[in-house]
Amino acid sequence: MASTANPVYGNYHGYYSKRPFVRDSRLSLLPPYFFAGKTVLDIGCNEGWVTCEIGQLWGAQGVLGVDIDDTLIRAAWKRRRSLWSQQSLGPRLLQDRDPSVVTSKRVKQHHDDDHDYFPASCEHSYGPLPIPSNRTGAAVFPHTVTFRTVDWLTEQDASDESRYDIVLAFSITKWIHLNHGDDGIRTFFQKIHRNLKPGGTLVMEPQAWETYSKAKRMDERLRDNAKHLQLRPDDFHRVLGDIGFGPPTHLGSVGEGGFRRPVDLYVKI
Repeated sequence: MASTANPVYGNYHGYYSKRPFVRDSRLSLLPPYFFAGKTVLDIGCNEGWVTCEIGQLWGAQGVLGVDIDDTLIRAAWKRRRSLWSQQSLGPRLLQDRDPSVVTSKRVKQHHDDDHDYFPASCEHSYGPLPIPSNRTGAAVFPHTVTFRTVDWLTEQDASDESRYDIVLAFSITKWIHLNHGDDGIRTFFQKIHRNLKPGGTLVMEPQAWETYSKAKRMDERLRDNAKHLQLRPDDFHRVLGDIGFGPPTHLGSVGEGGFRRPVDLYVKI
C-alpha cells in the first residue's frame, strides 16, 4: 500500500538515515516517565524507530505504530526484531525473573544498562535472534510493540475509540493537510480526540507552512489541493481547541536544519 516513487504521504524510505539517532531528541522533551504504563498510538511511524524506542526504553504498556506504506511497516517489524537481538542481557533477565517489576524500575534498567548482548556483527553474520513467546503475558519489549499498515485517517474502526493514553503525530500534519485538505486535517484531529481516553494526550510536531511549497511540487494533486487550503499550521491550536483539547503546552524545538521543529502537547478535556 502507498509505496510510491514520490513520498506524497511523507512516507520517505531511509528517513532515519537523514535523521539518525540513538534516542530521539523529540522524546527528550517529555518527562522521564511520560510513557510508563501507557497505551500509545504512533501515527505515521515510518520504519518504527520512535515506536520501538518508546516500547523498549520508556516502559509503555503497549505501542501501536501505523503507516500507510507497507514497505515501511515491514522494515519496522525488522527493526523490532533487530533491537530485541541487540538488547542488553540485563533487561532480559529482569523480565524473565520478575515480570511484576514496577515499570519505573524497568525503564531505569534499560537506560542504565547499554552493553550489547548480541552484537550487530553477529546479527549481520547469522541473522537476528528469534523472539520468544511471551509466556507470562508481561508488558515487556518486544511484545509491547506492534505495527499495522493502514490509511489511519480513512479507516473506520470504532474499537479504537477511547483506547489510547497518548497519540503521537510526528511530522505528519503537513501530509494529511496536503492530501486531504482543511476538512481532512480537521477530521484527523477529531479522530485523534475520539481515540484518546479522557485526559489523554496528543504530542504533535507540526511542520511549518513554509515547508508545504517543496512538498506540493512532488505531485500535481498536491499542488491542486494546496491552492484551496485556508488553514495554516498556526491555526491548528484553535482547531484543536474547538474539537475539545486544552491549550497547547509548547515543549520546545529540537533537531537540526530542516528537521528543527516545535513539539506541542495537547490534553483531551
